[in-house]
Amino acid sequence: MAPVMFRDVRKSFGQVEVLHGVTVDIEEGQFVVLVGPSGCGKSTLLRMLAGLEHITSGDILIGDRVVNKLPPKDRDIAMVFQNYALYPHITVAENMGFSLKLKGAPRSEIEAKVRPAAEILGLTQLLGRYPRQLSGGQRQRVAMGRAIVRDPQVFLFDEPLSNLDAKLRVSMRSEIKNLHQRLKTTTVYVTHDQIEAMTMADKIVVMHDGIVEQVGAPLDLYDRPNNLFVAGFIGSPAMNMVTGKLDPDNRAYFVSGDGQRLKVDNPGDAQAGQELICGIRPEAIHLGGEVGLKVKVVEPTGSETHVIADLDDTEVTCVFRERISAGPGEEIKVTVDPTALHLFDANGGRRVSA
Repeated sequence: MAPVMFRDVRKSFGQVEVLHGVTVDIEEGQFVVLVGPSGCGKSTLLRMLAGLEHITSGDILIGDRVVNKLPPKDRDIAMVFQNYALYPHITVAENMGFSLKLKGAPRSEIEAKVRPAAEILGLTQLLGRYPRQLSGGQRQRVAMGRAIVRDPQVFLFDEPLSNLDAKLRVSMRSEIKNLHQRLKTTTVYVTHDQIEAMTMADKIVVMHDGIVEQVGAPLDLYDRPNNLFVAGFIGSPAMNMVTGKLDPDNRAYFVSGDGQRLKVDNPGDAQAGQELICGIRPEAIHLGGEVGLKVKVVEPTGSETHVIADLDDTEVTCVFRERISAGPGEEIKVTVDPTALHLFDANGGRRVSA
């Protein structure tokens, strides 16, 4: 295990700068997820940590070593790729022990490391098979086993679940998290899926257009997003955004552009009359109250009911634990939890509520 530090790391391709001074500290043994939309720079940052991309400026440290110019084989890292990257002509056992074979390790040492890793991942019965005889989830476990056998200081995962079906992704999320809890190895995991980030990470790094928007524990980012981008990206269904302003006569109320008044418990440093965007989580809207919504779509999921409705001219999504009988075109009355409203400056997008 070792800590990882990015110090003002920048990356340019020709005249185009794609990473704009990334500074992040990853503590020893942490599971850190780099998350953001496609093109935000998260995979580029991971590849720079792995030594697969050159650093334009700044420093990357693994432990107390600056690794900017070290080749990948000397960084003591192991990487799990999206496409498994298994050798098709050799067995599972041979794939898992291949890096040790390249180092000239004796067969007894290779077997002594491969078998415990196979037991951890439930691959013992598959060691004699070839990759073509495995399912997608089994191939991904083999790729993870190959990384475990190396016993690195840092595990790197580059969107490892993207090629799996939805049900298998859920089970593999649990397997990877359980693996980390057993091995305690520092892990850097890249994904565009914020559900993966929320369920797996000790710490999340939210990236957008080559910069770090916010770093924190999953629930910290969910409960107190720093800006509109993080607020809209973290959470599923996404946060509802309603434009308006703080009531000029009473800072305890937000008034939408259509005149709806919503009580706000913590307006923070928002000024009376200031143009704002009010963020409302779908689960902060409850049935019964004085706010009228016109139903557009009802989506029963079993344990919850998702309702897409119009708050005057703004479309909002609600998540109710109750089952409702209202249909498209009908009106329902709701209450918006005043303790769960998020206020953002309409101009800069920064958080202003407490």
